[in-house]
Amino acid sequence: MSHPSERPRRLRQTARLRALVRESDVTPERLVYPLFIVPGAAVRKPIPSIEGCFHLSADEAAREAREVEAQGIAGVILFGLPEFKDERGSRGLADDGVIQNAVSAIRAACRELLVITDVCLCEYTSHGHCGILEGGRIINDKTLPLLAEMAVSHARAGAHVVAPSDMMDGRVGAIRQALDDASFTDTVILSYAVKYASAFYGPFREAADSAPQVGDRRGYQMDPANVREALREARLDVEQGADVIMIKPALPYLDVIRAVRETCHHPLAAFNVSGEYSMVKAASKRGWIDEQRIVTEILTSIRRAGADLVITYHAKDFARWVR
Repeated sequence: MSHPSERPRRLRQTARLRALVRESDVTPERLVYPLFIVPGAAVRKPIPSIEGCFHLSADEAAREAREVEAQGIAGVILFGLPEFKDERGSRGLADDGVIQNAVSAIRAACRELLVITDVCLCEYTSHGHCGILEGGRIINDKTLPLLAEMAVSHARAGAHVVAPSDMMDGRVGAIRQALDDASFTDTVILSYAVKYASAFYGPFREAADSAPQVGDRRGYQMDPANVREALREARLDVEQGADVIMIKPALPYLDVIRAVRETCHHPLAAFNVSGEYSMVKAASKRGWIDEQRIVTEILTSIRRAGADLVITYHAKDFARWVR
């Protein structure tokens, strides 16, 4: 009987050997944790659709951010629920808006934690769309100045990174120009360049109160069937000045992350979104899965596909598990 000429199992014998040759590591330093910001003070209200997450006032967000920083997590990304909404989403642009106040509070409370802000109108408009709505249509070019103004207001409050998620054409260029003109040349743009019209956003839309009141977002978010279009979107945003490219969601689009990774030399982010998170939590609660092993496998798959950083609601749990 002949013996195998190669024995890959040799490198799997012990935990130390496996770690030594591991190709894709996940660490808290690669993760970003989402926070939902609301008006008021001393507000910490559980979000039913995203178990373990909360609606937080600025003071509570600062307290949460200190905990996140202590766990070694790289940063937080902020989503806002304003005091009121209107057709233009004006509270999203205000220097005293919920996000702007939270950014200032978190920057004062934390030394090194990265503060990232979502730049989009959907949470602030009465119709729930990501741009100016006229006659049932989203008007792309009228939306761009508002997004640029929002990004500048976030930078003025102290955001390290602004993350446009609206999927309007040309918004990265408009934001980069506005930031540079306002002397925020060092503010990073993390562009949701590849954002699909996905059914996995459901829990988030409840948490952020951002579901469209009329129609849907298929006219500006991407068709889930397309990959080549993702490469085009990523290229366009890089050309307009994006520093980091985002793919969202993550798990149903691991092939897209890989395809973008192979053609784009910029850092890549992936958003492990609310629907992906909530399914894991629901199955774990019923005892159907080992949550820690499943989450670690999910995050590893996203990193293995090519993402440099992962935005995930699992960040705090994962950091606690690996401490």
